Amino acid sequence: MPSPAAPATLPPLFADWFARRGWSPRRHQLEMVRAAEAGAHALLVAPTGGGKTLAGFLPSLIDLAERGPKPETGPGSGVHTLYLSPLKALTTDVERNLMTPIREIGLNIHVESRTGDTKQSKRQRQRDFPPDILLTTPEQLALFCAWEGARAYFADLKCVVLDEVHAIWSGKRGDLLNLGLGRLQAFAPGMRRVALSATVDDPQMIADWLSPSPLAGEGGSRSETEGGALGDALGDSLAPVQHTPHPSGSAAHLPPQGGKGVLIVKGDPGAPPVVDVLISEGRVPWAGHTGVHAIPEVYEAIKRAGMSLIFVNTRWQSEFVFQQLWAINEDDLPIALHHGSLAAEQRRKVEAAMARGDLKAVVCTSTLDLGIDWGDVDLVIQLAAPKGASRLVQRIGRANHRLDEPSRALMVPASRFEMLECQAAREAVAQNAFDWEPHHIGTLDTLAQHVMGVACSEPFRMEDLFAEVTGCGPYRALSYETFEEVVDLVATGGYALRTYERFARIVRTPDGRWKVRNQTLAQKHRMNVGAIVSAGTLNIKVAHRRGGGTGAARWSAGRKVGEAEEWYFEQLTPGDTFVFAGQVWAYQGISGTDALVTHARDADPKIPSWGGSKFPLGTSLAERVRDMIQDRDHWRVLPPDVQEWLELQEARSVIPRAGDMLVETFPKGSRHFLVAYPFEGRLAHSTLCMLLTRRLDRLGVGPLGFVVTDYSLAIWSIRPIDPADLDALFEPDMLGDDLENWLDESFMLKRTFRNCALISGLIERRQPGAEKTGRQVTFSTDLIYDVLRRHQPDHLLLRTARADAASGLLDVARLGQLLARIQGRIVHQPLDRASPFCVPVLVQIGRERVGGGSAEMILDAAAMEFSEEALVAEVMGEGR
Repeated sequence: MPSPAAPATLPPLFADWFARRGWSPRRHQLEMVRAAEAGAHALLVAPTGGGKTLAGFLPSLIDLAERGPKPETGPGSGVHTLYLSPLKALTTDVERNLMTPIREIGLNIHVESRTGDTKQSKRQRQRDFPPDILLTTPEQLALFCAWEGARAYFADLKCVVLDEVHAIWSGKRGDLLNLGLGRLQAFAPGMRRVALSATVDDPQMIADWLSPSPLAGEGGSRSETEGGALGDALGDSLAPVQHTPHPSGSAAHLPPQGGKGVLIVKGDPGAPPVVDVLISEGRVPWAGHTGVHAIPEVYEAIKRAGMSLIFVNTRWQSEFVFQQLWAINEDDLPIALHHGSLAAEQRRKVEAAMARGDLKAVVCTSTLDLGIDWGDVDLVIQLAAPKGASRLVQRIGRANHRLDEPSRALMVPASRFEMLECQAAREAVAQNAFDWEPHHIGTLDTLAQHVMGVACSEPFRMEDLFAEVTGCGPYRALSYETFEEVVDLVATGGYALRTYERFARIVRTPDGRWKVRNQTLAQKHRMNVGAIVSAGTLNIKVAHRRGGGTGAARWSAGRKVGEAEEWYFEQLTPGDTFVFAGQVWAYQGISGTDALVTHARDADPKIPSWGGSKFPLGTSLAERVRDMIQDRDHWRVLPPDVQEWLELQEARSVIPRAGDMLVETFPKGSRHFLVAYPFEGRLAHSTLCMLLTRRLDRLGVGPLGFVVTDYSLAIWSIRPIDPADLDALFEPDMLGDDLENWLDESFMLKRTFRNCALISGLIERRQPGAEKTGRQVTFSTDLIYDVLRRHQPDHLLLRTARADAASGLLDVARLGQLLARIQGRIVHQPLDRASPFCVPVLVQIGRERVGGGSAEMILDAAAMEFSEEALVAEVMGEGR
């Protein structure tokens, strides 16, 4: 182990390369080398542009340079370092960048990437002749774990590098990834784990997730002497992770194996970013969420900058903004579009053009969030509020990509509430404050998939695999009884399904081990690995008329332009027009898994938007907004019209304190409105409204409807809501019977069960020579769901589906925190008309509406009555 006083140095070969480039190795890069020399796992948290990727690979490059000629077979001939990235595009980018030092230093190191796009011939070659460094994705790791011979293939593995770990660790992909790491650690006990990230609020939480616990029988926790010596040797900036032993006290839950903890290496901060907020023509709209009002100014900013990335939060918004920019692109600027539903070929063309510097701007979603160095990006524009400080920091980091020079970013708020959010995010970035991460417990459908993968690779003993699984961060608290239930799910499908042979995927051998039942099932499993379950999608293909027939039969499918969810096309009839991939298309019908479209003659689409997922408003950012609203001194940093808006709210209604929740009630036309301001995001607000409308319906206030934004919710009824009922309405007990009854009546659990069934492998979407459509998968899972509800309501997958719905589609945990926070702190303000704060949510009426209670309300005049102009005039008292 190096002496605490010994300065970190690079071997001459590498030191000379840095010198030739005019660089000096950064402190955190040298500390990563020292961590490797000490044999420690490491988490590197360093700002974008600080050479994180090189820091992660540097110990491996040094080790490989000193290795000498690689043997063709036998010990030492396998993969030395495995790199895992959440994005396929990132592996390609890293391969290109990693080859620069290898080529310039003259190292004999073989690097290859492997993703879902890699040709089969290359994959086979990689099995026969493993590269020294293999760059791949978590899904490919799950596939590796299901290989026969995986143990021998990875026997030489020395290091795993996890890039952009913040983007993956806390979900099901992270669970599957961590289980894969546990497998690799069993294959190569000396393997080091290295994780890289720029945006982490709580590094220790991720380090604890990264850390392997000792396997059963290895025993012994790390002593203070061991941890102290290791920390002293590697410097003050390396913080050893503290672990809380599992209550059982079993060896499987003790701190990291061999006394090796995870050391947190913190990079020096870079130059603070320059973040401006665009105020279009000196005014901020009262309502809106697209930022369309500022498109001309955004266009001018693009013209002034070198290359710009325009980030938006949804795929349909990227399509909308791209069209708006092209409509005013009188200078014929090369502007491109990039989002996850475009065809891979089109995305690669855009990425290649970016790398060459051929583009002036790219409108994009989270597909370009992560650490890809696309060249000379000069400016990042966040169009509409970012919804999270960590996301904003990540996106800002795409500009400049040099640690010692500031990145430039421009935020464009779409409304006055978004102005508050943008200012809060701007201040969070300045304070280097990231979004809080909730504690995550490993999911059981993901574990079931891993169990099947292990059985496809080699027979396993229950006790051995349990020890391996509970050594993985997300599963440290897993009980043996629950693990047995997971294995039984893979072996029989569970009690209610065990009579059906199709659900029996693994069998027990005479010596007590479990193995895959046959090679056909193993092949099916390998075709379906992964924890990403997108909604059922159809290929969007350009159609060509082929003569007779009716409907889709008149057309043949041509080139693919992208994919979209099946439900989107279910609302269209042939001839309807919509926007996709920056163009207007006419829908002609569905043939198999293809949605057939033709170029539309009409430039104005009937369906102006195609939906994508929406980010929730971050908890920490929401708290900052609530604090800002209550602090009059803080208002001074806001534009004059936003200050006037807040002052008018104070005069007409109430400015709530940060811990209170304001509830306003007022009549409007023939309806009575309740508007509340929880600031907890659309998911939590939608769930709250569903439950509130059930309660209000029981109170007999008449037909109900509601709309929500990230900041507020509005419910309307025929009869007024009694103020005396307000405290009871918001009682936390609504998360009991009301929630259960709603879930039982809704289709939500069927949708989440479908995903759990796919991830666990109970149902396969892809099969040799065929692929089930989303409709076929849904039909199969609905049948199984109904059987389980009747005969085994406590089935593992039903429990998992309920937990998923609560955390994902409903945000029940956040809603529970809200209801607890506002107990005794509801501020009711009766009004004779809408307040200034009401305008953004009331504008949504007529744009999007969800019915609740006993009936939907038909609002024929909504477009006029609830237009922004009419509402602002009412709030200002005009025409009264």
